[in-house]
Amino acid sequence: MKVVYHEDYNQVYTSDPAAARGRIQAVVDALEGKVTWVTPEPASESDILQVHTQRHVDSVKRKGIYDIAALAAGGAIKAAQIGLTEPCFAVIRPPGHHASADNSWGFCYFNNMAIAIDKLVREGQIKKVFILDFDLHFGDGTVNILNNRAYITIRNPSRQSRRDYIREVEKALADTDADIIAASAGFDNAEKDWGGLLKPEDYTTMGRLMWEAAQRNRGGCFGILEGGYNHSVLGQNVLAFIEGLKGK
Repeated sequence: MKVVYHEDYNQVYTSDPAAARGRIQAVVDALEGKVTWVTPEPASESDILQVHTQRHVDSVKRKGIYDIAALAAGGAIKAAQIGLTEPCFAVIRPPGHHASADNSWGFCYFNNMAIAIDKLVREGQIKKVFILDFDLHFGDGTVNILNNRAYITIRNPSRQSRRDYIREVEKALADTDADIIAASAGFDNAEKDWGGLLKPEDYTTMGRLMWEAAQRNRGGCFGILEGGYNHSVLGQNVLAFIEGLKGK
């Protein structure tokens, strides 16, 4: 399977946990030899401005984060484009699902998912989208930008048991007729990460459910990295999800 990655994602650009040294490398090490790497280009400023205000873009520039944030958005775009015809995952950072049109927090700067989805829709490549955000934290930025658009369905699962969590995901995906299934894939709800809930096999199950929905709808599927902060298990959990996204 193709995985979007750029060596610049290893940059330590701030002191927050998403930018910690070794975090991205832990994922790369787990995937090495098991995937085909694809190198992205930065998103254009015009694509970023489709979902963010000029004031917000200027703010990110003043923080000195623009280049790496644009590269993350570009990685999401590349994954979405590949995902139209085959499953794809993007190992990117900074994450994006807490970035709204005019502000951001939670280690995010630009909303990578919103930028990618908006571009595909504007180019006429997709008409209906389902976004599964299984990060531990609610993807408020993605909801802020996309939730009022008729072609979007966003699901942020929130259950206290693994079984109920997966059942919620399964039901939501069974009901969708979207022509692309996208995941804001945060792994911080893993049993050995901050949330302490999900096992690697749960990520495989969610990936497989996404693949099955895409097959049923004769559409595409892709995922992009959001959270996940225990470096010792992050790569294992990403690999588990990718295995499911391939239909296993």
